[in-house]
Amino acid sequence: MGDGGSGKGLDDIELADAVRAVREGLTGAAADGAGSDLVFDVGEIAMEFSVEIRRDVKGRGGVKAWVVDAGAEGSRGSTNVHKVAFTLTPRDRRTGDGWKVGNDRPAGLSGFGSAGE
Repeated sequence: MGDGGSGKGLDDIELADAVRAVREGLTGAAADGAGSDLVFDVGEIAMEFSVEIRRDVKGRGGVKAWVVDAGAEGSRGSTNVHKVAFTLTPRDRRTGDGWKVGNDRPAGLSGFGSAGE
């Protein structure tokens, strides 16, 4: 894997980072579509990954799921690789409403999804 024996390759992506990237892509699309006459409802988002579960022996010793490249799946051995599938339904944290890509507000997402609201 080219990782100096640490067990974590340079191309490894933590499952949480993969979901975060989808969230950031959607919020970026919403900002890009601000003021547009055409909007899209964001429906359920189905995600499926091949993951390798690893225990972090350094630090806190927690368990994390790392997304595995489909091409590397066979070389790592099927006993270490698992399929994870889940569905996300985007909601506005403040209103609980479904979400749209493109909106009536001026560009910017200040306050969207803020934990304090």
